[in-house]
Amino acid sequence: MRSNQLDGQPDSVVGRVFTLLSAFGPEDRTLSLAELSRRTGIAKATAHRLLRQLAEWDVVEISADGVRVGMGLFELGLLASRSVDLRAAAAPFLADLFEATAGETVHLAVADGNDVVYVQKLEGRHGPPMASRVGGRMPAYCTGVGKALLAHAPPERVASVFAGDLVRRTPRTVIAPGLIERELARVRESGIATEHEESTVGITCVASPILGEDGMAVAAVSITGRSTRIDVGRLGPAIRTAALGISRSLRSASRRHHP
Repeated sequence: MRSNQLDGQPDSVVGRVFTLLSAFGPEDRTLSLAELSRRTGIAKATAHRLLRQLAEWDVVEISADGVRVGMGLFELGLLASRSVDLRAAAAPFLADLFEATAGETVHLAVADGNDVVYVQKLEGRHGPPMASRVGGRMPAYCTGVGKALLAHAPPERVASVFAGDLVRRTPRTVIAPGLIERELARVRESGIATEHEESTVGITCVASPILGEDGMAVAAVSITGRSTRIDVGRLGPAIRTAALGISRSLRSASRRHHP
């Protein structure tokens, strides 16, 4: 029995929801409530309640014929495929950065609300261990990738970050919106963002935005390592070149798919 199950069934609402959605097979267009209950072992009353809630978010559709997967779930799937496209386009550039820096940590991140989410990470050979992980998140205002993303973000996203809780994570964390805004202006001018022990003591990061056709940042790439090892002046041009290369690769792929 897995740790997240009780008597063979999920012991959380999220677990039950995913169990219901996973009951649909490739050939199943529509399933009845009775069939879903049979396949999952979830009581019909519970399954009915959860499905009604999922229908409100368009994750499933309920009709007289039964239950089918909704467009909301399809749209979420498209978000995941875009992340895969981004990682595929960035992969050779990330590998080159990793080798060129003799194995410093390389990150690829995207924006999610007031945070950044790491979608790829090449773990450094020199330590120290970092809190970042693929699928993990950090505040945008105090990370190199976050500043790179905010410098080329819609004004409302920047305003949302400034209106949020700007916590001083280390003695060097900048939390004054005016100072952060001036730094974002420098990032827009140079194409390079830096973080000196603002999110983690002893860690320095140099980052650059990956821009879409509209000039907005779709992602950011960074090199991160011990403050005693990271030379921003030397690594800045390398990270900028990688970001420009990924941007061109993404735009080329987009034109091929949408001529």
